[in-house]
Amino acid sequence: MKFRRTAQVFGIVLALLSAVAEAAPTVTVYKSSTCGCCGKWIEYLRTNGFAVNAVDVPDISEYKQRLGVPLELGSCHTAVVDGYLIEGHVPVREIKRLLAERPKAKGLAVPSMPPGSPGMEGPRSIPYDVLLFQADGKYTVYQKYGK
Repeated sequence: MKFRRTAQVFGIVLALLSAVAEAAPTVTVYKSSTCGCCGKWIEYLRTNGFAVNAVDVPDISEYKQRLGVPLELGSCHTAVVDGYLIEGHVPVREIKRLLAERPKAKGLAVPSMPPGSPGMEGPRSIPYDVLLFQADGKYTVYQKYGK
């Protein structure tokens, strides 16, 4: 009887751990050690259920080039999650949508550092676009914010 109860509890724990692992893959974020907004974006990801591996690098531009981020879409940090690149202050909602839809693309980008985007909260906000970009650098608007 005790064995059966232990097996049931073990099964429930495994199911819960599996659900958590499936819900939020680990995001690896390449960033400068001195960038405060990168830290705020990482906290935003964690608050929204993502595990984050933050990697401080001496020159983020080397990582952007190596990973294939188009120059005109650059921001202050570059992330990798489940085979996709996430450039800049992309909202969690769009990352989750990307992972659910799995479009043929290189990743998502919020170019520059728009005030009001996640990690860039403050007294001022401006409209910005989340862009879906391809390996050849072409992109389309994936979602508009603040318009």
